[in-house]
Amino acid sequence: MTNKDCFKLDVAEIKPILAKVPKNWIGKKAILEMKNDSYAHWKQMEWIGFYFQFLCEKYLSEIMQMQEPRYEKVSFDSLKSIPWDFKAHAMNTSNHQIIVNDSKAIAKAINDYGAVGLILALGEVVYNDKDRTFQKWHEELKGGKSKFEQERIKRGAWSRLRKKSFRLRQISFIEITDDTLIKCGSFQENFRNSDGSPRKSKVLIDLEKLDGELVSYLEF
Repeated sequence: MTNKDCFKLDVAEIKPILAKVPKNWIGKKAILEMKNDSYAHWKQMEWIGFYFQFLCEKYLSEIMQMQEPRYEKVSFDSLKSIPWDFKAHAMNTSNHQIIVNDSKAIAKAINDYGAVGLILALGEVVYNDKDRTFQKWHEELKGGKSKFEQERIKRGAWSRLRKKSFRLRQISFIEITDDTLIKCGSFQENFRNSDGSPRKSKVLIDLEKLDGELVSYLEF
C-alpha cells in the first residue's frame, strides 16, 4: 500500500465523523465547554485552535490514538495509518501561513510513515470589541491576567484583539511529504527560550503555495 493510499484511507474514515462537528463556535460557550470538561488548554488566548483540537479528540478518539507518535518530547495530535495534527485558521486575514509541528519530528515521521497529515479547520472570525469585553471576561474566568500578559503590560507591548467567535466554513485534509517540506519555511529558527536554551524550529506552511497536498476537504 502506498503512502497516498494510507492517507486516503484515513481521510475516508475521518471525514464523515468530522462532518458532524459544530459549525458556529462562540468563544464564551467553547471555553466553558472545555473548562467543564477539564480540558488542559481552556485558558489559552488562542482558544480557536485548541477548541478544534478538543473537538477532534472528542469525535475521533475511538478511531485514532491521541498524542501519538512521540519523538523525544514532541508528540503529534493523533495517529491512524499516519500521524496527524489538528489546526484552525481564520480565512478573513491577510496571513495564510500555518505553524505546524517540530521540524525534526515531522521529518522523522515522514521517514517512518511516508507522510504526515494535517486536518485544518478554516472559517471566518469575529474579533473582540474596542472595550475588549470578551478578553476581560476570559481573564476574570482564569482568575486574573496571566504572567505572559503581565509581562506584556510591563514592556508596553501592543495587545492583539481576541477572536470571540468562529464560523467553520471548511475542513481541509493536507498531506505533508518530503516534497512539501521543500516548499515550507520554518518558524522559531534561531529563537531562544527565556532561560537561553534554543527553541525547536517548526514547519511553516504557506496555504497559497499548496497544490497537490490538499487532497480532500469538507465544505459547510
